[in-house]
Amino acid sequence: MKLSIVILNYNVRYFLELCLKSVEAAIQDIDAEIIVVDNNSPDDSCDMLKQLFSSVQLIENRENSGFSKGNNMGVAQAKGEYLCILNPDTVVAENTFSKVLQFAESKDKLGIVGCQLIDGKGEFLPESKRHVPTAKIAFQKMIGNAKHYYTNELDKDAEGHTDILVGAFMVLKRNVYNKVGGFDEDYFMYGEDIDLSYKVLKAGYTNYYFGKISALHFKGESTLKDNVYAKRFFDAMEIFYRKHFKKNSIFSALIGVGTKLGYLLKGKATIEIPLIESYVFVSSQSSSQLESAFKHKITSSTTVNSYKENTEYILDNNHLSFKSIIEILSNRPKKSSSTFKILPKNSNFILGSNSSKSRGEVKHF
Repeated sequence: MKLSIVILNYNVRYFLELCLKSVEAAIQDIDAEIIVVDNNSPDDSCDMLKQLFSSVQLIENRENSGFSKGNNMGVAQAKGEYLCILNPDTVVAENTFSKVLQFAESKDKLGIVGCQLIDGKGEFLPESKRHVPTAKIAFQKMIGNAKHYYTNELDKDAEGHTDILVGAFMVLKRNVYNKVGGFDEDYFMYGEDIDLSYKVLKAGYTNYYFGKISALHFKGESTLKDNVYAKRFFDAMEIFYRKHFKKNSIFSALIGVGTKLGYLLKGKATIEIPLIESYVFVSSQSSSQLESAFKHKITSSTTVNSYKENTEYILDNNHLSFKSIIEILSNRPKKSSSTFKILPKNSNFILGSNSSKSRGEVKHF
C-alpha cells in the first residue's frame, strides 16, 4: 500500500465529514487507506463515520488520550509506505496527495513534507514552515515577536528546506516515523509536531515545505485560542527544551521567563466579527432552499469573478471541486472583507470559519 492517512478526531463531527469527503476524492487513483482515531468524542462523530464512511478504519478510544498517543495508535494500524498525519478540520484538493507523493519521491533522505496551509478566510498560515525554536527565537516568539520563528525567507508559494512542519498536515515515510519513535507521548496537545520535526532532523533526514500545493485548515475549530491554549502551548515548549537542549541555568531562566511572560501577554484572543451584508450561492443550483432556511436574500452565481466587500460566499461542493474551493479562498484579496462557507456534497449543512482564532460555524438547512 502506498499511503495511510491518519486522522485524530475529537468532537468536530461536521468538519470531519467535510475532511473525509475531500480525502476520499484525493485518493481515487492511489492505493491508500484512511484511519480515524476518535478520542472519545461526545458528539456523534463515530455514528456518522459508520453510516457514511464504511471503508474508513475507525479506532474508538474510551478516553481522550491526547494528540500524540492517538496518532501513534493510528500509525500502529497503518500499512502504507507513506503516512499523512492530517487534522480533521482540514480540506485537501483532489490532486494533493498525488502531487505531494511525486515531490516526496524525488528527494533523498526524505524527512517530513508539509504544504501551504490557509485558514477559513483564505489567509496563509505562517506556521506551515518554521525554524527550530532556539532559546532566542522562542523567547521572542513568546513575547510576541515571531519574525524569526517562521521560515520567512522561503516564499509561501515556493518549495525548499524548512526545519519544522505543522501537525495538521505531515507526510513522511512510515519507517522514518517509526525509526524516531513517532510522536512523543509526553506531550498531550501542542508541541508534538515541533518535537517530531526536530527528531527527524536529528536523525539525519531533511524536512521540506512544498508550497505549490495548498490545503485548507480551519484551525480554530479544534484548537480554541484562549488562556487554556496559551498555557498548554507554553508548557509544551518547556517539555521540548528539557528534552532536546543541554541544561544551562541562563538558558532555563530565559525560557522560564518567556513562558510565563508569554502566557500573561497572550491572554484571550480578540475575535473580529465580520459584518455580512449580502450572500452569494456559488452553484449551478437555485438558492431558494438556502433562502428559506436562513431567512436571507441569497443571489446565485456559478463562479467567483470578483470578491465583493461584506459578502459571504457559500461554495457548493456539488458544483465546485475541492481544488476550486481552495483556489477561491486562496485568491481572496488580502484586505477583503468577504467570507466563505462550504456546502459539502450530498449534505444538508454549510460550514466555515471567519477566523483562525475562533470556532467554526455550522448551519443546517
